[in-house]
Amino acid sequence: MKRYFTIGMAGHIDHGKTSLTKALTNVDTDRLKEEKERQISIEPGFAPLYEDDDVQISVVDVPGHERFIRQMIAGVAGIDLVVLVVAADEGVMPQTREHLDILGFLGIESGIIAITKIDRVEEEFIELVKDDILAELEGSVFQDAPFLLVDSIKKKGTEELKQTIVTMLKSREMRDFRGAFRLPVDQVFTVKGQGTVVRGTVFEGSVEEGKMLRVMPRNLEVKARQLQVHHKAANIAFAGQRVAINIAGASKEELKRGDVLVSSDRFIVTRTIDVAIVTAGDLEYLVKQRTPVKCHIGTAEVMGRIVFFDRNELKENTEEILCQLRLDEEIVTKRGDRFIIRRPSPQETIGGGWVIDPRGNKYRYGEKTIKELQKKKVGTPPERIAAALFEGKILSLAQLSKRTALDEGILKDYLGSETIVKVNSKEFTIRSLVDAMKDDLEDRLDEFHRHNPMRKGVNKAELLQPLQEMFPRTLLEFVLEEGLSEGLFNREGQFVKLLSFQPHVPKNWEKRTEGMLTALQHDGLHVRYLSDYIKDAGIPEHIAGELKKFLEESRMIVPLDQQYYWHSELFDSTVEKLNRGTGTEFEVGDAKAILGLSRKYLIPLLERLDSLNYTKRAGNKRIWLPNPLRR
Repeated sequence: MKRYFTIGMAGHIDHGKTSLTKALTNVDTDRLKEEKERQISIEPGFAPLYEDDDVQISVVDVPGHERFIRQMIAGVAGIDLVVLVVAADEGVMPQTREHLDILGFLGIESGIIAITKIDRVEEEFIELVKDDILAELEGSVFQDAPFLLVDSIKKKGTEELKQTIVTMLKSREMRDFRGAFRLPVDQVFTVKGQGTVVRGTVFEGSVEEGKMLRVMPRNLEVKARQLQVHHKAANIAFAGQRVAINIAGASKEELKRGDVLVSSDRFIVTRTIDVAIVTAGDLEYLVKQRTPVKCHIGTAEVMGRIVFFDRNELKENTEEILCQLRLDEEIVTKRGDRFIIRRPSPQETIGGGWVIDPRGNKYRYGEKTIKELQKKKVGTPPERIAAALFEGKILSLAQLSKRTALDEGILKDYLGSETIVKVNSKEFTIRSLVDAMKDDLEDRLDEFHRHNPMRKGVNKAELLQPLQEMFPRTLLEFVLEEGLSEGLFNREGQFVKLLSFQPHVPKNWEKRTEGMLTALQHDGLHVRYLSDYIKDAGIPEHIAGELKKFLEESRMIVPLDQQYYWHSELFDSTVEKLNRGTGTEFEVGDAKAILGLSRKYLIPLLERLDSLNYTKRAGNKRIWLPNPLRR
């Protein structure tokens, strides 16, 4: 697979970055009229550097003037290697140091030191410049970077520099092109007859011509009509490439540098990010709690405030600090993204770092919060997946990718583990949560049974309703069904109970209930109101309704109507007697003659037979229906 890289030219103003870029690429990257008039770079300039069957390399020339630091940061966002340019006749200058800090904060580890304008000094002086640079680089990621001497005008040393760049990059892996596409926009312009064009370095993924994309955080849907890589048409662009995309669906006025073009909704739009930062080594001013800062992330530049949880001010600090940035505008980011924070006035680079969690919450000041942030920071992919699922309860693959900042391809490697549960075709949860929810349902059912021993179970809706504020209904249904399939619970109609539970009369009312049933059975067909038997047995009124329902559901008693009840054995024998004494049909008189009952009991009995589908009324007659009791 061909690999694509972008390198950056960084350094102090007028140290020869643009001239060196032109010597390497034959492209003058100062394209603006003002840049040519003032002979300084104002906007990042881009050019193709090298291409063969294995690699394609682009170069970005970033502004060196202190007034254009934000353009410099936007330019180096997404680069893979830096050429730090130092003029032989001036040596290390303030912007050299600041650029060096910024490159370190952005996590750029590969670098080359190019000493330019060597024709202006004696050879002995160049050695002094080298010593000066080495002293400045000590302790940085560039301390072992190779040195090369170049004269851009005569192109002395430029070919050697180019070969060094190519050799270093050929040994590197390119950025991930398998995941979702992301392009932080650094330029927006229009082309006559074509419309709106955005340009930038592809952070990750790939984009194809004709692909539907989304501009975030504006949430505008656009179409990639045409792609160009260094003014050449392309069907596809990969991570690491500079690309210009002619888009349909948005005007130039709707877009700006800092917007992000994406192919997936997995990228998070946020204003609060948990971060790990390192400060510059020579801070001139105190950084106090909630100090206003400019955050440079990708190509975006937004105002915000820094919030500490273990201190109220910061001067110089060599350790990583866990804190939070609360921004005034929305940004698009994910875990691991690098950023720079600067003081807006007086202007100063405070430091930089990386995003621990793009979904920061409001936390209390104190050591507890620092410990939680530390856990987030060092979490392995399985730990981050577990934390995301425990917090989100049930998540789709795209949602999980957002919360963990892991690509969907990487996530799939972990979703087959025993700790992850597939709820349905699209959503996942965590085994520990499912088990905890089943335990909770068991506890709730057990408590219900203890307080309601005569009920056959709790209504399913009544069981799940109190939990719906904490858990999605889909997850609750899944946990209940798993419990049913495992034999933890049993369901009868809409009622759910523990498998081991059987409805029963409370122990302290067993004897009185038996006495009541005996009295009811003793009175045979000519019973009193059921409430009289309950009262005579000394059963309190507050459990009378529950007891009556239990005895009826357990079929110990059978209602004739709302007041008269027969013992179930008597009811069955009476129906059998009537069935044997009649043919396929009968009238009220026939039933009275067979059973010898008055209308007070007979009419309720016959109506009960109708309601039970033992019989069907047809005028003055009743017809027996097929029934297990009929012989």
